[in-house]
Amino acid sequence: MPQPEASDVVRSTRPAYFGPFSELRVEVFGVPDMQRDIMADGEGNFSFPLVGTIAAAGKAPSDVAEEIRGKLAGRYIRNPQVTVNFKSSTNPLAVQSMAVTVDGQVNRSGAYPVVGRVTLMRAVALAGGLNEFAKLEDVVVFREVAGKKYVAIYNLEAIRRGNYADPEIFPNDVVVVGDSPARRRFKEILQITPAFLSPLVLAAREF
Repeated sequence: MPQPEASDVVRSTRPAYFGPFSELRVEVFGVPDMQRDIMADGEGNFSFPLVGTIAAAGKAPSDVAEEIRGKLAGRYIRNPQVTVNFKSSTNPLAVQSMAVTVDGQVNRSGAYPVVGRVTLMRAVALAGGLNEFAKLEDVVVFREVAGKKYVAIYNLEAIRRGNYADPEIFPNDVVVVGDSPARRRFKEILQITPAFLSPLVLAAREF
């Protein structure tokens, strides 16, 4: 499957998520002592006054702001107005952790930040690993490159056996493990294609 270019990430309408070492700006309106720049730690966590530790990894700025607001409301500030943003930078990609979405037969479906090099096996691990019903031979990756949409079908057991390399996963990819509505669209292909020796990559009009 072709690798996305930087422009594919920049023009994406999907939200950015905090990850390890993300730099963010937190402001509580009308409370100067609660306006500060913060860097998350290696696990994507940070501490904030009166709130304690916030687990920001995999969350959008609005989600983190709402969590802080909820912990301040009533106990410390009557009606706190909280804003959380990525800290400004000349290179916006340097402060954002874009996400990969993992769905299907995994233990924790959701969006996970892509920090450093992430492979397909690693993406599945981020989602809590496979559940007991997971179909290892039916793993679909959706990707958009230069406005063109692609679908790749992989077999995790084949990757474990060394039949082919563990493919790299990029921001904005969607990984679907096993049975799911997205996988069912390609039911006929999956039935006739042996995925053990090599992955199958298709161009798609829509997914």
